[in-house]
Amino acid sequence: MNDLLPTATPKQARTEALRLLRPHRLAASGAVVTLTAATAIGLLTPLILGEMVDTVTSGGADIVSSIGTLTGALVAVAVLSSLLVGASEYLLAGVGERVVADLREEVVVRVLDLPQSDVERAGRGDLVSRITGDVRLVTQAVSQALPVFATAALTIALTLVGLGALDWRFAVAAVIAAPIQVRALRWYLTQSAPVYRQEREAEGARAQQLLDSLSNSDTVGSLRLAKPHLEQIESRSLTAVQLSLKTTRLRTRFFGRLNIAEFIGLSAVLITGFWLVKNGHATIGAATAAALFFHRLFDPVGAVLSVFDELQEGTIALARLVGVTLAPVPPLPADPREPVDSSASLEDVTFSYRPGDAPVLRDIDITIPAGTVTALVGATGAGKSTVAKLLAGTYGPNEGSVRIGTVPRDQLSRSTARSAVALVTQEMHVFAGTLAEDLRLAAPAATDADIASALDTVGASDWVGALPEGIETVVGDGGHRLTATQAQQLALARIELLNPPLLILDEATAEAGSAGARILDDAALALTRGRTSITVAHRLSQAVDADNILVMDGGRVVEQGSHDELVNLGGRYAQLWEAWSTPRR
Repeated sequence: MNDLLPTATPKQARTEALRLLRPHRLAASGAVVTLTAATAIGLLTPLILGEMVDTVTSGGADIVSSIGTLTGALVAVAVLSSLLVGASEYLLAGVGERVVADLREEVVVRVLDLPQSDVERAGRGDLVSRITGDVRLVTQAVSQALPVFATAALTIALTLVGLGALDWRFAVAAVIAAPIQVRALRWYLTQSAPVYRQEREAEGARAQQLLDSLSNSDTVGSLRLAKPHLEQIESRSLTAVQLSLKTTRLRTRFFGRLNIAEFIGLSAVLITGFWLVKNGHATIGAATAAALFFHRLFDPVGAVLSVFDELQEGTIALARLVGVTLAPVPPLPADPREPVDSSASLEDVTFSYRPGDAPVLRDIDITIPAGTVTALVGATGAGKSTVAKLLAGTYGPNEGSVRIGTVPRDQLSRSTARSAVALVTQEMHVFAGTLAEDLRLAAPAATDADIASALDTVGASDWVGALPEGIETVVGDGGHRLTATQAQQLALARIELLNPPLLILDEATAEAGSAGARILDDAALALTRGRTSITVAHRLSQAVDADNILVMDGGRVVEQGSHDELVNLGGRYAQLWEAWSTPRR
């Protein structure tokens, strides 16, 4: 079970929402004022129609002129109200979008500051579901549900004021339905809140399972694990569907109760109007206006109660996003130090991914001198990638220390730790934009000449030069499609521009097919020249030219030396090399 990233409490979510709104309070105030004016003007319609009824029933010589004047007033009210409603909704949506944009940026910044071990343990599915699905729900809530809710709430309040102005007994009759509506809403919120939370978590778990299965599809297929993976996807999808159906059933029961409340309320207003007119306490026009006022409440009351659905989803999504921004970040070292060189070492390191699990690494002592190329080899599960992640800072050791340039890693400043070490894995991504923009993400100040040099280093100059617009060709989503080999060359070119003193290649060329393997091996080899490098070798051919080879087995280093030394030793590496180099029949 993954340790999901934290979710904020409702109070924390409200506090953060108010903090994010504070810089935009002037625009928000303008939106509220405009919305109030629009709503108040719109409520003149029932009063004008009531006046029309009284004009008709009273007769008189100027009835046609009066009706014409009142009709013109209706048109003016409709036009002015529509303009003000449109303006207020535009202002509210604008404020909401800016608040969501600020929140999204804060989430991304915090994720980049979080320990990678926390992100890894939570699973990418949880993070992806937050920055996609949850952001979408919050955006919908603030740009659609919130304006509807604000408009409806103001309409309800001002309509009750209007009913009271006609006769206080109309207002009393109108609120007879309120207890039913309030009770229905309380029931719905109590029942649906935990279900919505479970639904969002289930969707995150489903996304994580899909990512795990699809990103490791080759391994899943080769080990014939497709059936259990499909069963896991089916199980998590079924859980999400069942929770979605449960929320649908709750909504259906909720709206049924609202319909009953509307029937009771309208009946009470009509009966009250009949009684008041019969006893001479109100005119027919006033009773008509009261009935229209209450009928006018149907839509806003239904809107307020129905958008609670979206607002509740948005609130839960907001709590999940705010939870990321509140996730604890390790404190910066009190006296950060700079590494004296690009060497690296693990001293007496023992590590397990979760407390209580068997150690993946045991009493590891590794020293990687500055300027050397070191290869890590061994069977799957030997601990190679774990060593790479410890050096890269993805995880911290349970025991022992990891040092960069003789300085313990936890004593480096965050910026130094990031710039001193670069980890390249087999996972690659082509960012949307021009190829030059993609590369400048690693080095914003890079010139075209710098980009050309980096592309030449990784052997990508020829195919980039053949693109329709060279480095200005749009790649990524909606752009020119790159092959897996080309995409990884692009990733390696970013590293060349970044120019880290210590480079870790964790099976960075493993995803290439046979045609691209040699190209990427040459590119990776070119990157290692002139810098300290650690290569997690997927193919033993990648280890042959290394200055030092560390052979791992069962979480320990069992042999080390150059290729020739280890082959002549006749031990574990020699066995691996023989198996690798022997032609398959």
